[in-house]
Amino acid sequence: EHLPVLVDEDSPLFLPDAFEIPASMWFDQERMLEAFRTGAGVPWGEHDERMYCGVSSLYRNAYRASLVAEWLPALDGVVEALERGARVADVGCGHGHSTVLMAQAFPRSSFLGVDTHAASLAAARTEAEAAAVSGRVGFERAGATSYGGEFDLICFFDMLHDLGDPIGAARHALGALTEQGTLMVVEPYAGDGVNENAGIIGRLYYTGSTMLCCPHSRSEDVGLALGAQAGPARLTAVLREAGFGSVRVVHETPFNIVIEARR
Repeated sequence: EHLPVLVDEDSPLFLPDAFEIPASMWFDQERMLEAFRTGAGVPWGEHDERMYCGVSSLYRNAYRASLVAEWLPALDGVVEALERGARVADVGCGHGHSTVLMAQAFPRSSFLGVDTHAASLAAARTEAEAAAVSGRVGFERAGATSYGGEFDLICFFDMLHDLGDPIGAARHALGALTEQGTLMVVEPYAGDGVNENAGIIGRLYYTGSTMLCCPHSRSEDVGLALGAQAGPARLTAVLREAGFGSVRVVHETPFNIVIEARR
């Protein structure tokens, strides 16, 4: 049982690389103390650089295991649209693992990765070139309420809860979707109450939420600070307030929940 956690580098449970995340927290200690004293928050791009590699490694294998095989097929009609040829936005793409995985699986579709962190976008472009999909994948430095274009599918991978204004980001996505378009929201697994999150996964996510997610949200306008354990009921309320008429949880893993939102 130790092999997938400590040895198999392709396992969705492989964790050694993810220890860069708590390492970055130690390096950021003084900055975090100041954030807690003032409430001003810490933007994503101002953490110790270990954090970005750690987060990328933590989620990369989970996406490899589940995104194409399970999450996209759980959405109504999305795989068929991607096979025909669709326009996709990956908002908050980070190092681009999710963007590239979808591009590899669906050669008739085109993809735009959006992020505010320049160094992560540079890593994403390298990832796309290595996977030989850069002809159909572009990366743009923009925020969750400022990217342009019209899309058949917009993806938020583990990032909606980080935003200062998640309602505004979802509303912007609604305006950028085609009439039959879909918003896929992948969030950390959580129940709707603290008592439902009182396990190993909950402790992991509450820690990350306290040190990374909520401080980033506080650094932006509105500063709602949903946190990584918001739960499906709260996330559904956010998406409905943004204007989505249909919101449903379509898939769960021990680490993630997948929500489909439509007009």
